[in-house]
Amino acid sequence: MSEYIVEVENLTYSYPRKSNVLVDVSFKVRKGEVLGIIGPNGAGKSTLCKALNGLVPHFYGGRFSGRVVVAGMNTLEHTVAELATKVGLVFQDPEEQLSGFSLTVYEEVAFGLSMLGFPPEEIDARVREAIEKVGLKGLENRSPFELSGGQTQRLAIATVLAIKPEVLVLDEPTAQLDPIGKFEVFSVIKKLADEGSTIIVVEHEIEELATFADNILMLNEGRIVAQGPARNVLSMVEELKKYGVNPPSVTELTYLINKELGAKLDVPITLEEAIKIYSEALGVM
Repeated sequence: MSEYIVEVENLTYSYPRKSNVLVDVSFKVRKGEVLGIIGPNGAGKSTLCKALNGLVPHFYGGRFSGRVVVAGMNTLEHTVAELATKVGLVFQDPEEQLSGFSLTVYEEVAFGLSMLGFPPEEIDARVREAIEKVGLKGLENRSPFELSGGQTQRLAIATVLAIKPEVLVLDEPTAQLDPIGKFEVFSVIKKLADEGSTIIVVEHEIEELATFADNILMLNEGRIVAQGPARNVLSMVEELKKYGVNPPSVTELTYLINKELGAKLDVPITLEEAIKIYSEALGVM
């Protein structure tokens, strides 16, 4: 049995009317690992997410070559419905995730489980567990249409967590949220990461991604242009900016200090690391 829960080999994909959206993409993810995917708009990040749960190519059609295996299931050999029990995909617009039929938060989380035929007792247990995990306990009877943006996205995550997928894929989950909503959603993601969930997340908020991602993969024009441990990739200031990705602010600042002043400071990727490095350099600690 492979040590990797996700294996993507030489994935190349074209939509019916757009060619080479992904080109020769290969990477692997271990169970319990958090992989961050970054890159400029149009790099193929969302398409890659859809390839992980079979929407590409089963729903979108097009030309597909290579191999994608998630939780032991080859995506070409299984339906999207079968893959949904193994791969949970959360879209950037939470309204795309929700049924639109449910009158309460509880009913919305239960909706997918009901469609999959789970018994009532298990549905109840899973719904309550998922709601608690995303911090919506106490709002079970509230209408989904009365939630804030951050609460709605957390509800969308709960609907996926209730299925208990082996891999959670989040496609820019904070893109449409205000700062408070972003904080709420990132808090949930970090909690899930700390609990050992396998997570693949596309995100433009590099500062936040740096705090919980184990590895980073950067796409540009459908191709992988960098991948490796988060520290290594996020420290590549010139490479990141070359492809239109802003590195963490503390990383870029330290890079410039080292370059312009000839300093030899360790390069941080998070604010906490920067405080420690600068405190030691200034003799504060």
